[in-house]
Amino acid sequence: MEQYKKDFINFMVECNVLKFGSFTLKSGRQSPFFMNAGAYVTGSQLKRLGEYYAKAIHDNFGEDIDVFFGPAYKGIPLAVTTAIAYSELYGKEIKYCCDRKEAKDHGADKGELLGYKIKDGDRVVIIEDVTTSGKSIEETYPKIKAQETTEGGIKIVGEIVSLNRMEKAPESTKPALTVISEKYGFPARAIVTMNDVVDFLYTNGDKTLITDEIKAEIDNYYKQYGADSN
Repeated sequence: MEQYKKDFINFMVECNVLKFGSFTLKSGRQSPFFMNAGAYVTGSQLKRLGEYYAKAIHDNFGEDIDVFFGPAYKGIPLAVTTAIAYSELYGKEIKYCCDRKEAKDHGADKGELLGYKIKDGDRVVIIEDVTTSGKSIEETYPKIKAQETTEGGIKIVGEIVSLNRMEKAPESTKPALTVISEKYGFPARAIVTMNDVVDFLYTNGDKTLITDEIKAEIDNYYKQYGADSN
C-alpha cells in the first residue's frame, strides 16, 4: 500500500472522520464503522484532505484534466481544496465547478452551476466523499452532460471518493463504484478501501482501533452486505 494511503487512514482517524463501534446508517443498516467527511472543519485539515485527493487523482487519472466537479453540498469544499492542492503539487491549474441544489435565477452567475461553467472540450473528474449505493451520481451525471452543446462534448474522466465501503449496491452483488463504472462508462475510484483500512489498522496494526471484537463485527457485516469484488 502506498504511503499516502496509510497516512490518509491515520488522518481520517485523527480527524474523527472514521469511527468504529455501532452506527445506524441512512439505509437503516447497523454498521461497525462510520465515515463522516463533515468532520473536516479546520484550515489545516482541509489543506491535507485536498492533498490526499490530489495524489489519488494524479495516480488514477493523470494530468489530462480540466475541471474538478464537486456535487453539493459536501463536494463543494472537496473540489475547491483539491484544485488548490493539485496546483501546488503538480503545477497544473484545474478549475472547480459545483452544482446548486436550486438554480439561481439572477445575476451574472445565474443557473444551476457554481464556479467555472463546464463546456464542450472539458475533461472532468467528479469528486465526492463516499458512496454506498451510487445514488448521488444519478443526479450529478445529467447535470454535467446537460452543459454539452454536442453529444459527447464533455468527457468525464472518472470519479474519486475518499473511502470505498465495498458494500453491494442496491439490486446488485457488485460494489457501488463498479456499478457506476459499468453504467456510465468511466472509472470510479477511491483513495482507500475498507480492505486497506482493515489491513493497515488490524492486520498490520496494533489492534487498538480495530480490536478483535470489532474485526469480528466487520467480518459479519460484510458477510451480509459485502460486495462480490472491490
